[in-house]
Amino acid sequence: MVYVTRGLVETLLRLAREAEPNDVTISLAVTRAAELPDADLDPETPVFTDFYLPSAGGSVNAVFGMDLGTPAGQTQGRFVSHPDGYMGVSKLDDLHEVIFVAIPPWDTDSFGAFDRSGRKREVEILDVEPPEESLA
Repeated sequence: MVYVTRGLVETLLRLAREAEPNDVTISLAVTRAAELPDADLDPETPVFTDFYLPSAGGSVNAVFGMDLGTPAGQTQGRFVSHPDGYMGVSKLDDLHEVIFVAIPPWDTDSFGAFDRSGRKREVEILDVEPPEESLA
């Protein structure tokens, strides 16, 4: 089972809808359920809660070929949109431990998860909020 917050799913679907007819690829990070007081899960269960904008660090990446927008080793998943309607992992997708895929019409019924081998994973969308983060 793969757990993801409703807020993250809605944001990813909106970004995919806005990018159409282009596709999007977005790095995703997890929060342990222990940090999500409303989640009724084992405290060590990873829940996908956060994303890193694909354009962050883009100019550095273009010049030096380094992705500085995403912290190294801190993303456990990837979201990809397939405007062509293919609900699965393609050979062109950036693979990760978990790959979330969305297709038109960009709703929760057209959202799924797969492992890096392309096998479908069961997804549970949780109505919980991730903890607030601050720079302090």
